[in-house]
Amino acid sequence: MTSPEVLLVGAGPVGLVVTHELARRGVRVRVVDAAAGPAVTSRALATHPRSLETYDQMGVLADLLPRGRQVTRFTLHSGRHEARLGADYSHLPTRFPFTLMIDQVITEEVLRTASARLGVRVEWSTRLESFQERGDHVHAVLRHADGSTEELDVPWLVGTDGGHSTVRKGLGLPLIGDSSETWLIADAQVDTELPQTSIHWVRTPTGTVMLVPFPDKGKWRLLDTAEASYDGDDTAVAARFQAKIAAGTASELVVHPPTWVSVFTIQQRMIPRMRRGRCFVAGDAAHVHSPASGQGLNTGVQDGYNLAWKLADVVRGHAPDSLLDSYSAERVPVGKALLGSTKKATSLVQLKSTAAAIGLPIGLAVLRTLNPLRNKIERKIMGGMSALGLSYQDSPLTRTGPGERLLKVDASGALSPGWAALVEEVRDTRWSLLLFSPGEAATERARLLDKEHAAWLSVRSVHRGNGADDLVNPLSDPDGRVHLDHSAEPDSWILVRPDGYVSASGSGDFTIPYLEK
Repeated sequence: MTSPEVLLVGAGPVGLVVTHELARRGVRVRVVDAAAGPAVTSRALATHPRSLETYDQMGVLADLLPRGRQVTRFTLHSGRHEARLGADYSHLPTRFPFTLMIDQVITEEVLRTASARLGVRVEWSTRLESFQERGDHVHAVLRHADGSTEELDVPWLVGTDGGHSTVRKGLGLPLIGDSSETWLIADAQVDTELPQTSIHWVRTPTGTVMLVPFPDKGKWRLLDTAEASYDGDDTAVAARFQAKIAAGTASELVVHPPTWVSVFTIQQRMIPRMRRGRCFVAGDAAHVHSPASGQGLNTGVQDGYNLAWKLADVVRGHAPDSLLDSYSAERVPVGKALLGSTKKATSLVQLKSTAAAIGLPIGLAVLRTLNPLRNKIERKIMGGMSALGLSYQDSPLTRTGPGERLLKVDASGALSPGWAALVEEVRDTRWSLLLFSPGEAATERARLLDKEHAAWLSVRSVHRGNGADDLVNPLSDPDGRVHLDHSAEPDSWILVRPDGYVSASGSGDFTIPYLEK
Protein backbone atom coordinates (compact mmCIF):
# COMPACT_ATOMS: atom_id res chain seq x y z
CA MET A 1 0.00 0.00 0.00
CA THR A 2 1.24 3.48 -0.86
CA SER A 3 1.91 5.32 2.37
CA PRO A 4 -0.82 7.83 3.34
CA GLU A 5 -0.14 11.54 3.51
CA VAL A 6 -2.97 12.09 6.03
CA LEU A 7 -4.28 9.77 8.75
CA LEU A 8 -7.87 10.62 9.58
CA VAL A 9 -9.47 9.30 12.78
CA GLY A 10 -13.27 9.12 12.87
CA ALA A 11 -15.57 8.26 9.97
CA GLY A 12 -18.61 10.36 10.84
CA PRO A 13 -19.91 13.07 8.49
CA VAL A 14 -17.14 15.53 9.36
CA GLY A 15 -14.38 13.00 8.79
CA LEU A 16 -15.96 11.85 5.55
CA VAL A 17 -16.14 15.42 4.25
CA VAL A 18 -12.42 15.85 4.97
CA THR A 19 -11.71 12.46 3.38
CA HIS A 20 -13.66 13.20 0.22
CA GLU A 21 -12.16 16.64 -0.29
CA LEU A 22 -8.60 15.47 0.32
CA ALA A 23 -9.06 12.57 -2.09
CA ARG A 24 -10.75 14.83 -4.66
CA ARG A 25 -7.58 16.91 -4.62
CA GLY A 26 -5.27 13.93 -5.05
CA VAL A 27 -4.13 13.56 -1.42
CA ARG A 28 -3.55 10.01 -0.14
CA VAL A 29 -5.67 9.61 2.97
CA ARG A 30 -6.26 6.68 5.31
CA VAL A 31 -9.43 6.64 7.42
CA VAL A 32 -9.82 4.59 10.60
CA ASP A 33 -12.68 4.28 13.06
CA ALA A 34 -12.93 2.35 16.32
CA ALA A 35 -16.55 1.34 15.65
CA ALA A 36 -17.27 -2.08 14.18
CA GLY A 37 -19.13 -0.54 11.25
CA PRO A 38 -21.33 2.34 10.12
CA ALA A 39 -23.79 3.80 12.63
CA VAL A 40 -27.36 2.54 12.35
CA THR A 41 -29.06 4.68 15.00
CA SER A 42 -30.53 8.07 14.22
CA ARG A 43 -28.59 11.20 15.21
CA ALA A 44 -28.41 14.58 13.48
CA LEU A 45 -31.25 15.41 11.08
CA ALA A 46 -31.10 19.06 10.01
CA THR A 47 -28.90 20.09 7.09
CA HIS A 48 -29.01 23.86 6.60
CA PRO A 49 -28.52 25.89 3.37
CA ARG A 50 -24.80 26.59 3.66
CA SER A 51 -24.10 22.88 4.11
CA LEU A 52 -26.29 22.15 1.07
CA GLU A 53 -24.21 24.64 -0.92
CA THR A 54 -21.07 22.87 0.32
CA TYR A 55 -22.40 19.45 -0.69
CA ASP A 56 -23.17 20.93 -4.11
CA GLN A 57 -19.56 22.10 -4.45
CA MET A 58 -18.43 18.60 -3.46
CA GLY A 59 -20.64 17.00 -6.10
CA VAL A 60 -22.73 14.87 -3.70
CA LEU A 61 -25.89 16.96 -3.31
CA ALA A 62 -27.79 15.14 -6.06
CA ASP A 63 -27.49 11.94 -4.00
CA LEU A 64 -28.80 13.63 -0.84
CA LEU A 65 -31.70 15.85 -1.92
CA PRO A 66 -34.07 13.08 -3.10
CA ARG A 67 -33.64 11.21 0.18
CA GLY A 68 -34.50 14.13 2.48
CA ARG A 69 -37.53 16.25 3.33
CA GLN A 70 -37.50 19.98 2.71
CA VAL A 71 -38.68 22.04 5.69
CA THR A 72 -39.57 25.67 5.03
CA ARG A 73 -41.35 26.81 8.16
CA PHE A 74 -41.40 26.81 11.95
CA THR A 75 -44.74 26.62 13.77
CA LEU A 76 -45.34 27.84 17.33
CA HIS A 77 -48.19 26.28 19.30
CA SER A 78 -49.82 27.23 22.59
CA GLY A 79 -53.15 25.47 22.93
CA ARG A 80 -55.43 26.78 20.19
CA HIS A 81 -53.05 29.67 19.47
CA GLU A 82 -50.65 29.15 16.59
CA ALA A 83 -48.25 31.17 14.44
CA ARG A 84 -46.14 30.07 11.50
CA LEU A 85 -42.75 31.50 10.65
CA GLY A 86 -41.52 30.98 7.11
CA ALA A 87 -38.00 30.72 5.69
CA ASP A 88 -37.22 34.28 4.62
CA TYR A 89 -33.89 34.27 2.81
CA SER A 90 -34.50 37.53 0.96
CA HIS A 91 -31.44 39.13 2.59
CA LEU A 92 -29.34 35.96 2.33
CA PRO A 93 -30.02 34.66 -1.19
CA THR A 94 -29.34 30.98 -1.75
CA ARG A 95 -30.28 28.32 -4.28
CA PHE A 96 -31.43 26.17 -1.35
CA PRO A 97 -33.90 28.22 0.75
CA PHE A 98 -34.83 25.39 3.10
CA THR A 99 -33.54 22.99 5.72
CA LEU A 100 -33.19 19.42 4.50
CA MET A 101 -34.24 16.85 7.05
CA ILE A 102 -32.16 13.78 6.32
CA ASP A 103 -31.00 11.08 8.70
CA GLN A 104 -27.27 11.28 9.48
CA VAL A 105 -27.07 7.57 8.65
CA ILE A 106 -28.01 8.42 5.06
CA THR A 107 -25.65 11.40 4.92
CA GLU A 108 -22.76 9.21 6.02
CA GLU A 109 -23.72 6.51 3.53
CA VAL A 110 -23.67 9.01 0.64
CA LEU A 111 -20.32 10.47 1.74
CA ARG A 112 -18.79 6.99 2.22
CA THR A 113 -19.92 5.94 -1.24
CA ALA A 114 -18.54 9.13 -2.79
CA SER A 115 -15.21 8.64 -0.99
CA ALA A 116 -15.05 5.02 -2.12
CA ARG A 117 -15.45 6.19 -5.73
CA LEU A 118 -12.28 8.20 -5.14
CA GLY A 119 -10.49 5.13 -3.84
CA VAL A 120 -10.80 5.59 -0.05
CA ARG A 121 -12.60 3.10 2.19
CA VAL A 122 -13.08 3.27 5.95
CA GLU A 123 -11.10 0.81 8.08
CA TRP A 124 -13.55 -0.18 10.81
CA SER A 125 -12.61 -1.72 14.19
CA THR A 126 -9.33 0.18 14.03
CA ARG A 127 -8.58 2.37 17.03
CA LEU A 128 -5.97 5.09 17.40
CA GLU A 129 -4.11 3.89 20.47
CA SER A 130 -1.56 6.71 20.73
CA PHE A 131 0.37 9.22 18.66
CA GLN A 132 3.36 11.51 18.94
CA GLU A 133 4.61 14.31 16.70
CA ARG A 134 8.22 13.81 15.69
CA GLY A 135 9.49 16.74 13.66
CA ASP A 136 8.38 16.21 10.07
CA HIS A 137 5.81 13.48 10.81
CA VAL A 138 3.41 12.01 13.34
CA HIS A 139 4.09 8.54 14.74
CA ALA A 140 0.79 6.72 15.35
CA VAL A 141 -0.08 3.37 16.91
CA LEU A 142 -3.28 1.66 15.73
CA ARG A 143 -5.02 -1.29 17.37
CA HIS A 144 -7.02 -3.66 15.20
CA ALA A 145 -10.02 -5.85 16.05
CA ASP A 146 -7.86 -8.94 16.66
CA GLY A 147 -5.82 -7.07 19.27
CA SER A 148 -2.75 -6.61 17.08
CA THR A 149 -1.09 -3.22 16.83
CA GLU A 150 0.32 -1.36 13.87
CA GLU A 151 2.80 1.50 13.93
CA LEU A 152 3.05 4.03 11.14
CA ASP A 153 4.53 7.41 10.37
CA VAL A 154 2.33 9.91 8.58
CA PRO A 155 2.92 13.59 7.71
CA TRP A 156 -0.46 14.80 9.05
CA LEU A 157 -3.10 13.64 11.55
CA VAL A 158 -6.74 14.82 11.64
CA GLY A 159 -9.10 13.96 14.50
CA THR A 160 -12.82 13.97 13.73
CA ASP A 161 -13.50 11.44 16.44
CA GLY A 162 -16.30 13.13 18.39
CA GLY A 163 -16.78 14.64 21.81
CA HIS A 164 -14.53 12.06 23.51
CA SER A 165 -11.80 12.60 20.90
CA THR A 166 -8.59 10.62 21.41
CA VAL A 167 -6.77 13.12 19.19
CA ARG A 168 -7.93 16.14 21.20
CA LYS A 169 -6.98 14.49 24.49
CA GLY A 170 -3.61 13.45 23.09
CA LEU A 171 -2.94 17.06 22.13
CA GLY A 172 -3.79 18.23 25.65
CA LEU A 173 -6.64 20.46 24.44
CA PRO A 174 -9.44 20.26 27.02
CA LEU A 175 -13.00 21.22 26.15
CA ILE A 176 -13.72 24.39 28.13
CA GLY A 177 -17.25 25.21 29.21
CA ASP A 178 -20.05 23.67 31.22
CA SER A 179 -23.07 21.38 31.10
CA SER A 180 -26.62 22.49 31.68
CA GLU A 181 -30.05 21.01 30.99
CA THR A 182 -30.98 17.35 30.54
CA TRP A 183 -33.39 16.60 27.69
CA LEU A 184 -35.05 13.48 26.27
CA ILE A 185 -35.19 12.65 22.56
CA ALA A 186 -37.31 9.94 20.95
CA ASP A 187 -37.90 8.88 17.35
CA ALA A 188 -41.44 7.65 16.75
CA GLN A 189 -44.31 7.33 14.32
CA VAL A 190 -47.04 9.87 15.06
CA ASP A 191 -50.54 9.83 13.59
CA THR A 192 -51.25 13.55 13.32
CA GLU A 193 -52.51 16.24 10.97
CA LEU A 194 -49.49 18.44 11.77
CA PRO A 195 -47.69 19.15 8.45
CA GLN A 196 -44.28 17.53 8.03
CA THR A 197 -43.03 20.55 6.09
CA SER A 198 -42.63 22.37 9.41
CA ILE A 199 -40.77 22.04 12.68
CA HIS A 200 -43.26 22.36 15.54
CA TRP A 201 -42.54 24.02 18.90
CA VAL A 202 -45.25 23.24 21.43
CA ARG A 203 -45.93 24.90 24.77
CA THR A 204 -47.41 22.32 27.17
CA PRO A 205 -48.63 22.61 30.79
CA THR A 206 -45.31 21.21 32.02
CA GLY A 207 -42.81 22.74 29.62
CA THR A 208 -42.08 22.56 25.90
CA VAL A 209 -41.96 19.79 23.31
CA MET A 210 -40.53 19.93 19.79
CA LEU A 211 -41.48 17.82 16.79
CA VAL A 212 -38.94 17.58 13.97
CA PRO A 213 -40.00 15.70 10.81
CA PHE A 214 -38.08 12.81 9.30
CA PRO A 215 -38.17 12.20 5.54
CA ASP A 216 -40.23 9.07 6.28
CA LYS A 217 -43.98 9.65 6.22
CA GLY A 218 -45.38 10.01 9.73
CA LYS A 219 -42.01 9.68 11.48
CA TRP A 220 -40.93 12.43 13.88
CA ARG A 221 -38.13 13.24 16.27
CA LEU A 222 -39.71 14.28 19.57
CA LEU A 223 -37.84 16.42 22.07
CA ASP A 224 -38.95 16.98 25.68
CA THR A 225 -37.14 19.82 27.44
CA ALA A 226 -38.90 19.48 30.80
CA GLU A 227 -39.21 15.79 31.67
CA ALA A 228 -36.26 13.54 30.86
CA SER A 229 -37.01 10.46 32.98
CA TYR A 230 -36.74 7.14 31.15
CA ASP A 231 -36.72 3.65 32.67
CA GLY A 232 -36.86 1.69 29.43
CA ASP A 233 -40.66 1.77 29.10
CA ASP A 234 -41.18 3.01 25.53
CA THR A 235 -44.96 2.83 25.82
CA ALA A 236 -44.88 5.22 28.77
CA VAL A 237 -42.68 7.64 26.84
CA ALA A 238 -45.12 7.56 23.92
CA ALA A 239 -48.09 8.21 26.22
CA ARG A 240 -46.29 11.12 27.85
CA PHE A 241 -45.49 12.77 24.52
CA GLN A 242 -49.01 12.13 23.26
CA ALA A 243 -50.64 13.87 26.22
CA LYS A 244 -48.32 16.87 26.02
CA ILE A 245 -48.58 17.40 22.27
CA ALA A 246 -52.36 16.95 22.29
CA ALA A 247 -52.71 19.58 25.01
CA GLY A 248 -50.22 21.96 23.38
CA THR A 249 -51.75 21.78 19.90
CA ALA A 250 -55.40 21.27 20.87
CA SER A 251 -55.56 18.38 18.42
CA GLU A 252 -56.03 14.63 18.43
CA LEU A 253 -53.06 12.41 17.65
CA VAL A 254 -51.46 9.06 18.44
CA VAL A 255 -47.79 8.67 19.35
CA HIS A 256 -46.55 5.12 18.81
CA PRO A 257 -43.82 3.56 20.98
CA PRO A 258 -40.47 5.05 19.89
CA THR A 259 -37.82 3.08 18.03
CA TRP A 260 -35.04 5.00 19.76
CA VAL A 261 -34.84 7.01 22.99
CA SER A 262 -31.93 9.02 24.32
CA VAL A 263 -31.51 11.03 27.51
CA PHE A 264 -28.64 13.48 27.38
CA THR A 265 -27.19 16.43 29.26
CA ILE A 266 -26.43 19.43 27.09
CA GLN A 267 -22.75 20.31 26.93
CA GLN A 268 -21.56 23.78 25.96
CA ARG A 269 -17.81 23.40 25.51
CA MET A 270 -15.06 24.21 23.01
CA ILE A 271 -11.29 24.28 22.64
CA PRO A 272 -9.23 27.47 22.18
CA ARG A 273 -7.30 26.16 19.15
CA MET A 274 -7.93 23.53 16.47
CA ARG A 275 -4.36 22.95 15.32
CA ARG A 276 -1.24 21.88 17.13
CA GLY A 277 1.74 21.28 14.87
CA ARG A 278 0.88 18.53 12.40
CA CYS A 279 -2.37 17.61 14.13
CA PHE A 280 -5.89 19.01 13.77
CA VAL A 281 -9.35 18.46 15.22
CA ALA A 282 -12.74 19.29 13.72
CA GLY A 283 -16.44 18.93 14.50
CA ASP A 284 -17.49 17.60 17.92
CA ALA A 285 -13.83 16.94 18.72
CA ALA A 286 -13.44 20.73 18.86
CA HIS A 287 -16.83 21.99 20.10
CA VAL A 288 -19.98 20.47 21.59
CA HIS A 289 -23.17 22.38 22.23
CA SER A 290 -26.95 22.29 22.52
CA PRO A 291 -28.91 20.71 19.65
CA ALA A 292 -31.56 23.45 19.97
CA SER A 293 -30.94 24.94 16.51
CA GLY A 294 -29.53 21.88 14.75
CA GLN A 295 -26.03 23.30 14.29
CA GLY A 296 -23.74 20.41 15.25
CA LEU A 297 -23.41 18.50 12.00
CA ASN A 298 -23.53 21.67 9.91
CA THR A 299 -20.75 23.41 11.81
CA GLY A 300 -18.64 20.27 11.67
CA VAL A 301 -19.11 19.98 7.92
CA GLN A 302 -17.92 23.58 7.52
CA ASP A 303 -14.92 22.83 9.77
CA GLY A 304 -14.03 19.85 7.62
CA TYR A 305 -14.43 21.64 4.31
CA ASN A 306 -12.37 24.60 5.55
CA LEU A 307 -9.54 22.35 6.70
CA ALA A 308 -9.49 19.97 3.74
CA TRP A 309 -8.71 22.41 0.93
CA LYS A 310 -6.02 24.13 3.00
CA LEU A 311 -4.34 20.89 4.00
CA ALA A 312 -4.49 19.66 0.39
CA ASP A 313 -2.85 22.86 -0.88
CA VAL A 314 0.00 22.41 1.61
CA VAL A 315 0.42 18.67 0.96
CA ARG A 316 0.47 19.22 -2.81
CA GLY A 317 3.11 21.92 -2.39
CA HIS A 318 0.95 24.78 -3.64
CA ALA A 319 0.94 26.72 -0.36
CA PRO A 320 3.24 27.30 2.64
CA ASP A 321 2.60 25.59 5.96
CA SER A 322 1.46 28.91 7.41
CA LEU A 323 -1.79 28.61 5.44
CA LEU A 324 -2.89 25.99 7.97
CA ASP A 325 -2.82 28.55 10.79
CA SER A 326 -5.82 30.22 9.15
CA TYR A 327 -7.94 27.13 9.90
CA SER A 328 -7.95 27.74 13.64
CA ALA A 329 -8.04 31.52 13.15
CA GLU A 330 -11.25 31.21 11.12
CA ARG A 331 -13.09 28.36 12.80
CA VAL A 332 -12.47 28.96 16.54
CA PRO A 333 -14.46 32.25 16.47
CA VAL A 334 -17.27 30.40 14.69
CA GLY A 335 -17.36 27.81 17.47
CA LYS A 336 -17.33 30.51 20.12
CA ALA A 337 -20.21 32.39 18.50
CA LEU A 338 -22.08 29.12 18.10
CA LEU A 339 -21.90 28.37 21.80
CA GLY A 340 -23.44 31.75 22.53
CA SER A 341 -26.26 31.38 20.01
CA THR A 342 -27.14 27.79 20.96
CA LYS A 343 -27.20 28.75 24.64
CA LYS A 344 -29.79 31.44 23.84
CA ALA A 345 -31.71 29.00 21.66
CA THR A 346 -31.75 26.46 24.49
CA SER A 347 -33.22 29.00 26.89
CA LEU A 348 -35.81 30.08 24.33
CA VAL A 349 -36.88 26.55 23.45
CA GLN A 350 -37.46 25.62 27.09
CA LEU A 351 -39.63 28.67 27.91
CA LYS A 352 -38.77 28.24 31.56
CA SER A 353 -39.71 31.69 32.74
CA THR A 354 -43.29 32.25 33.82
CA ALA A 355 -43.39 35.56 31.97
CA ALA A 356 -42.38 33.91 28.71
CA ALA A 357 -44.96 31.18 29.11
CA ILE A 358 -47.75 33.67 29.84
CA GLY A 359 -46.66 35.97 27.03
CA LEU A 360 -46.43 33.28 24.34
CA PRO A 361 -50.15 33.26 23.37
CA ILE A 362 -50.10 37.06 23.22
CA GLY A 363 -46.96 36.98 21.10
CA LEU A 364 -48.52 34.47 18.71
CA ALA A 365 -51.54 36.69 18.24
CA VAL A 366 -49.29 39.68 17.48
CA LEU A 367 -47.22 37.71 14.97
CA ARG A 368 -50.34 36.68 13.08
CA THR A 369 -51.30 40.32 12.50
CA LEU A 370 -47.99 42.13 12.11
CA ASN A 371 -46.22 40.94 8.96
CA PRO A 372 -43.21 43.30 9.26
CA LEU A 373 -42.43 41.97 12.75
CA ARG A 374 -42.88 38.38 11.65
CA ASN A 375 -40.63 38.93 8.63
CA LYS A 376 -37.95 40.46 10.84
CA ILE A 377 -38.05 37.46 13.18
CA GLU A 378 -37.94 35.07 10.21
CA ARG A 379 -34.87 36.78 8.78
CA LYS A 380 -33.10 36.71 12.14
CA ILE A 381 -33.81 33.00 12.64
CA MET A 382 -32.74 32.08 9.10
CA GLY A 383 -29.60 34.18 9.35
CA GLY A 384 -28.52 32.36 12.50
CA MET A 385 -29.44 28.82 11.48
CA SER A 386 -28.42 28.81 7.84
CA ALA A 387 -24.76 29.94 8.24
CA LEU A 388 -25.26 31.94 5.04
CA GLY A 389 -24.35 35.16 6.83
CA LEU A 390 -20.97 33.84 7.94
CA SER A 391 -17.98 35.81 6.69
CA TYR A 392 -14.23 35.59 7.16
CA GLN A 393 -13.64 39.32 7.19
CA ASP A 394 -11.01 39.07 9.94
CA SER A 395 -9.21 36.12 8.36
CA PRO A 396 -5.54 36.42 7.40
CA LEU A 397 -6.66 35.18 3.96
CA THR A 398 -9.04 38.11 3.39
CA ARG A 399 -7.15 40.94 1.74
CA THR A 400 -10.05 43.25 0.86
CA GLY A 401 -13.81 43.18 1.33
CA PRO A 402 -16.00 41.41 3.88
CA GLY A 403 -14.87 37.86 3.10
CA GLU A 404 -18.37 36.66 2.22
CA ARG A 405 -19.38 33.73 0.03
CA LEU A 406 -19.39 34.41 -3.72
CA LEU A 407 -22.60 32.62 -4.71
CA LYS A 408 -25.13 34.97 -3.17
CA VAL A 409 -27.87 34.17 -5.67
CA ASP A 410 -31.28 32.51 -5.47
CA ALA A 411 -32.47 29.59 -7.61
CA SER A 412 -34.12 31.86 -10.15
CA GLY A 413 -31.07 34.09 -10.57
CA ALA A 414 -28.80 31.07 -10.89
CA LEU A 415 -30.61 30.12 -14.11
CA SER A 416 -28.98 32.98 -15.99
CA PRO A 417 -26.12 31.71 -18.22
CA GLY A 418 -23.47 33.72 -16.40
CA TRP A 419 -24.51 32.63 -12.94
CA ALA A 420 -24.86 29.00 -14.05
CA ALA A 421 -21.28 29.11 -15.30
CA LEU A 422 -20.15 30.73 -12.06
CA VAL A 423 -21.86 28.02 -9.98
CA GLU A 424 -19.98 25.42 -12.02
CA GLU A 425 -16.73 27.32 -11.55
CA VAL A 426 -17.03 27.20 -7.74
CA ARG A 427 -17.29 23.40 -7.95
CA ASP A 428 -13.65 23.43 -9.05
CA THR A 429 -11.16 22.43 -6.35
CA ARG A 430 -8.87 25.38 -7.06
CA TRP A 431 -8.75 29.06 -6.24
CA SER A 432 -10.58 31.15 -8.86
CA LEU A 433 -9.49 34.50 -10.24
CA LEU A 434 -12.40 36.17 -12.04
CA LEU A 435 -11.39 38.99 -14.37
CA PHE A 436 -14.29 41.13 -15.57
CA SER A 437 -13.87 42.44 -19.13
CA PRO A 438 -10.07 42.55 -18.69
CA GLY A 439 -7.91 44.94 -20.67
CA GLU A 440 -4.78 44.01 -22.56
CA ALA A 441 -2.39 44.18 -19.58
CA ALA A 442 -4.64 42.12 -17.32
CA THR A 443 -5.19 39.56 -20.08
CA GLU A 444 -1.46 39.15 -20.63
CA ARG A 445 -0.80 38.59 -16.92
CA ALA A 446 -3.75 36.19 -16.77
CA ARG A 447 -2.16 34.11 -19.53
CA LEU A 448 1.07 33.84 -17.51
CA LEU A 449 -0.80 32.85 -14.33
CA ASP A 450 -2.82 30.27 -16.20
CA LYS A 451 0.30 28.78 -17.74
CA GLU A 452 2.39 28.63 -14.57
CA HIS A 453 -0.15 27.99 -11.79
CA ALA A 454 -3.09 26.12 -13.33
CA ALA A 455 -2.59 23.27 -10.84
CA TRP A 456 -4.08 25.37 -8.06
CA LEU A 457 -5.47 28.53 -9.71
CA SER A 458 -8.34 28.78 -12.20
CA VAL A 459 -8.17 32.03 -14.18
CA ARG A 460 -11.42 33.06 -15.89
CA SER A 461 -12.20 36.08 -18.03
CA VAL A 462 -15.84 37.03 -17.40
CA HIS A 463 -17.23 38.91 -20.39
CA ARG A 464 -20.52 40.14 -21.78
CA GLY A 465 -21.70 38.57 -25.01
CA ASN A 466 -20.53 35.37 -26.68
CA GLY A 467 -17.41 36.03 -28.74
CA ALA A 468 -14.20 36.14 -26.67
CA ASP A 469 -11.53 34.10 -28.44
CA ASP A 470 -8.82 36.54 -27.34
CA LEU A 471 -9.55 36.12 -23.59
CA VAL A 472 -8.19 33.58 -21.10
CA ASN A 473 -10.61 30.75 -20.27
CA PRO A 474 -13.66 32.89 -21.11
CA LEU A 475 -16.79 32.69 -18.96
CA SER A 476 -19.74 34.16 -20.83
CA ASP A 477 -22.23 36.45 -19.11
CA PRO A 478 -24.51 37.24 -22.08
CA ASP A 479 -27.28 38.99 -20.12
CA GLY A 480 -24.80 40.84 -17.87
CA ARG A 481 -26.44 39.48 -14.72
CA VAL A 482 -23.15 38.49 -13.05
CA HIS A 483 -21.58 41.85 -13.87
CA LEU A 484 -24.62 43.65 -12.45
CA ASP A 485 -24.89 41.58 -9.27
CA HIS A 486 -21.20 42.11 -8.49
CA SER A 487 -21.15 45.77 -9.59
CA ALA A 488 -18.29 44.76 -11.88
CA GLU A 489 -16.60 47.44 -13.96
CA PRO A 490 -14.12 46.71 -16.78
CA ASP A 491 -10.75 45.51 -15.43
CA SER A 492 -12.21 44.69 -12.01
CA TRP A 493 -11.50 41.30 -10.45
CA ILE A 494 -12.55 38.90 -7.67
CA LEU A 495 -10.32 36.27 -6.06
CA VAL A 496 -12.30 33.31 -4.68
CA ARG A 497 -11.03 30.67 -2.27
CA PRO A 498 -11.65 26.96 -2.98
CA ASP A 499 -14.47 26.96 -0.40
CA GLY A 500 -16.36 29.69 -2.27
CA TYR A 501 -15.52 32.68 -0.03
CA VAL A 502 -14.08 35.87 -1.52
CA SER A 503 -10.49 36.50 -0.51
CA ALA A 504 -10.04 39.82 -2.30
CA SER A 505 -11.49 42.05 -4.96
CA GLY A 506 -10.51 45.26 -6.68
CA SER A 507 -9.77 46.98 -9.95
CA GLY A 508 -6.62 46.99 -12.03
CA ASP A 509 -3.66 45.09 -10.57
CA PHE A 510 -4.41 41.95 -8.54
CA THR A 511 -2.49 40.12 -5.83
CA ILE A 512 -2.56 36.35 -5.37
CA PRO A 513 -1.80 34.46 -2.12
CA TYR A 514 1.15 32.04 -2.34
CA LEU A 515 2.72 34.37 -4.96
CA GLU A 516 3.09 37.44 -2.78
CA LYS A 517 6.56 38.30 -1.54
